[in-house]
Amino acid sequence: MILNYIWVSFFLIAFVVALVKLIVFQDTEVFPQMLQSTFDMAKTGFEISIALTGVMSLWLGLMKIGEKGGIVPILSKLVGPFFSRLFPEIPKNHPATGSIIMNFSANILGLDNAATPLGLKAMKELQDINPNKDTASNAQIMFLVLNASGLTIIPLSVIADRATMGALHPTSIFLPTLIATFCSTVVGLTYVSIRQKINLLDPVVILYLVGMTSFVGLGIWYFASLSPQALQVQSTLFTSVSILSIIIFFFVLGLIKKIHLFETFIEGAKEGFAISIKIIPFLIAILVGIGLFRTSGTLPYIKTGIQWMLSQAAINTDFVEALPVAFLKPLSGQAARGMMIDISKSTPGGPDSFVANLAAIFRGCAETTFFIVALYFGSVNIKKTRYALTGGLIADVAGVIAGILVGYLFFH
Repeated sequence: MILNYIWVSFFLIAFVVALVKLIVFQDTEVFPQMLQSTFDMAKTGFEISIALTGVMSLWLGLMKIGEKGGIVPILSKLVGPFFSRLFPEIPKNHPATGSIIMNFSANILGLDNAATPLGLKAMKELQDINPNKDTASNAQIMFLVLNASGLTIIPLSVIADRATMGALHPTSIFLPTLIATFCSTVVGLTYVSIRQKINLLDPVVILYLVGMTSFVGLGIWYFASLSPQALQVQSTLFTSVSILSIIIFFFVLGLIKKIHLFETFIEGAKEGFAISIKIIPFLIAILVGIGLFRTSGTLPYIKTGIQWMLSQAAINTDFVEALPVAFLKPLSGQAARGMMIDISKSTPGGPDSFVANLAAIFRGCAETTFFIVALYFGSVNIKKTRYALTGGLIADVAGVIAGILVGYLFFH
């Protein structure tokens, strides 16, 4: 229900702001630009869905091989005790467990093209055990909020953009981004656990969380010891080897189980095609609303208001110039990317300035929460999302606050 209100708010706020710009500032271009954005974003939504079709078919085909090869029982043994406490609704050895783990793994490695199909598959499998088909289940909310928290060890796309813009140290945002996104995930997990009365003080939960924290810590220690050039090379190599190894492992499992790999792949690929077509209306709806909100020029007014309030409280406002990226990321990943690039190019000091570094951290420590909610719940026709969007936005805010703090610590 909250997504309905926010979606309508995009249109209403955009219209009011544009009307003020027309009447007060005589801006005769704003309404034509907004109208054009509706067509552009509708086209973008369709193009994303079509582009996603190939990726969905590929990864769901591979996942089908993994499922029939027995990957789910293997993964369940590894993380079953932890998942059984976070997702008590999921039966033991259910296929959703494997899809969720694979989705989280792809997100952590920054493999967006692999993460989305696996996430949609996980949501579909969670819907199969959802007793109220139009209402998000506890398991679906937990999965979505953890997904929206955006935990990423290596923000490859952000680093690549900084390198393209000529940053002297394009990987300098790696460590701050990892810390900020880790904070986002912990806060998102805590919020949903409180709402769902999940005991985070359970010894098993604590053991796994300590283990994951140690793993992240070791990753930070290792990658921080590398030179910027070595970090970029090794991070790219690590992700490539990891994902290709998973694919080969699925094939090996399938051969051991003596399943027909090609036919199994086709079976899963057909599911990917069907899901991609189903999400087109939901994508177009949310992207058109986001496009109007952005084109109306609302964000500069919000930024100015925040800057004024902070200055009245004698708080340093240097970070405010990077805030548009934080505002845009929950709405649109491409819009946040464009804003980060624009800030990096226009700010004195270029991509190595404090504001540019902070903008890059904001882009890496939050997720496209509105997009994810519309995409994932839309794919299974969930209408009542309950507190899923709230949890995702709370995680985003936590990531942004942590991003500001580490940004000042590392770059100011």
